[in-house]
Amino acid sequence: MKTRKIIFWIATIIIVLWEGVMPLSTVLFMPEYVTAGTQPLGYPEYFAYALIICKVLGCLAIVFPKIPGRLKEWAYAGLTFSLVFAFISHACVDKNMAYMLMPLVVLAILMVSYVYHRKLKS
Repeated sequence: MKTRKIIFWIATIIIVLWEGVMPLSTVLFMPEYVTAGTQPLGYPEYFAYALIICKVLGCLAIVFPKIPGRLKEWAYAGLTFSLVFAFISHACVDKNMAYMLMPLVVLAILMVSYVYHRKLKS
């Protein structure tokens, strides 16, 4: 049980740092770079802000233990969709292998967090 908790928290902290803290810190400390990842892909400027808000809320939902299980499931699903579509966007637009692989690596870590979240609940 202790090993499961450690694996869950390591994976979850990585996700929270990558998907929650980094985008939020960009908005707060370097707002000129908020659209640096989405604008070259052809998305409108407001999309970056909506994406950041959703990522931060999703990370908050998966990290706080008092959040209902169903809401956590939706948060994991939303983060999954975001990463899958990031991969698809990069594969279709810029075809840069590093940009395509990064969302898949983060998705793999998110899957570890989700699997161990489920194992801790059973």
